[in-house]
Amino acid sequence: MRMLRIGVIGVGGIAQARHLPTFANMKDRVKIQAVSDINSELAQKVATEYDVPVVVQNYEDMFDQVDAVTICTPNKFHANIAIAALEAGKHVLCEKPMALSAQEAEKMVETAKRTGKTLFIGFHYRFMKESQAAKKIMGAGEIGKPLVVRVEALRRRKVPGWGVFTNKELQGGGSLIDFGCHHLDLALWLLGNPEPVEISGATYQDLSTSGDLVNMWGDIDASTFEVDDHATAFIRFRNGASLFLETSWAANVADDKESVRISGDKAGLDVFPFAVYQSKHGLLVDQVPHWLPGPDDPSILQAANFVDSCLGVGEAIVKPEQALQTSRIIDAIYESSLTGKSVRF
Repeated sequence: MRMLRIGVIGVGGIAQARHLPTFANMKDRVKIQAVSDINSELAQKVATEYDVPVVVQNYEDMFDQVDAVTICTPNKFHANIAIAALEAGKHVLCEKPMALSAQEAEKMVETAKRTGKTLFIGFHYRFMKESQAAKKIMGAGEIGKPLVVRVEALRRRKVPGWGVFTNKELQGGGSLIDFGCHHLDLALWLLGNPEPVEISGATYQDLSTSGDLVNMWGDIDASTFEVDDHATAFIRFRNGASLFLETSWAANVADDKESVRISGDKAGLDVFPFAVYQSKHGLLVDQVPHWLPGPDDPSILQAANFVDSCLGVGEAIVKPEQALQTSRIIDAIYESSLTGKSVRF
C-alpha cells in the first residue's frame, strides 16, 4: 500500500493532542516526515518524540519532502499556508475554522479546484459516532422535511486561558468561530448544506471583560480580551427551514451543553445523546440505540478519511465548499451583531 508522507505545520496544543498521535498510529499508511514551528525548540522536541526526520522553521522548506500537510497554526495563517501548500502540489488538512474570513476561504477553495489537490477542513464533529448515525437517519429520509434546528454549544466558564484564543487579530473571533463552528458545521452537513437567505446574530463579551471572571481553564486578562465569549444567531434557509444557534465560552447557565436537534415533518432527532422521536401507531415513540458503531475518538475516522482522499481511494467527507459556507455564515453573524441588522444572502 502506498504511504502518505505528511508534514505538520504548527506543533502546539491541537497538533500534539490530535494530529500527531493519530497519524503516528497509522504507520502502515502514513509517515510523519516533517514538522515546522516558529518555536524551533518545541519543533525539535516533537520531532524527537515522534521520530520525525525533518525539522524546519520555514514551512515551505518541507514541501519537497511531503505529499500532504496538516495546518495547526493560529487562524490568521491558515489561508496563506494552505494556498502555498496547494500551489506546491500538496494535499491540505487545515484545522478549523477554515480561515479568518470567508473571503480568505474562497481563495483557498479556488486554489484547491485549480490545483486538483485535496483541501480538507478539520471539522471532526462530523466523524463522531452519533453524527455518523444521524447522517444515516437523515439520508434515509426518516426525519422527512427538516423544519426547525436547535444548536447549542455552551460552556459555563471555560474560556481558553492559553495560547492566542482571545486575540482577535490572530483568531478572528472567540466562542463562535472556535467552538460553535463545530456544531454549526455539523448541523449544516446533516441538513445537506441548504442555502441561507437571512441571518441575524448577536455576540457578547461582558463576562470575560468584567475583570472578575471565575474561569475553569486558566486566568484571563480582561484588559486584553478582544473576542466574543457568548453568541446567538437565527438563520433562515431558502428551503424554509430555520436554525437557532447559541454558543459560549462563558455564560451564566447551569451546565456545559452540546446539542444538535433537528425537528422534521415526520420525526425528530437529537445528535447528543443520540435519539429519534416519532409518532406512529397512535403512540409517541422515542428510539435510543443500544449500540453505535465506530471508534470513540473521531480523530481516527477523520485522519483515515483524509488519507483515503489524498491517496484517491475514498471521497472526502468534509468538502471545502461546505466549510466555506460555514465561514460565510459565521461572517454574517459577526456582521449582524456589529450593525444590529440582519444579513440577507
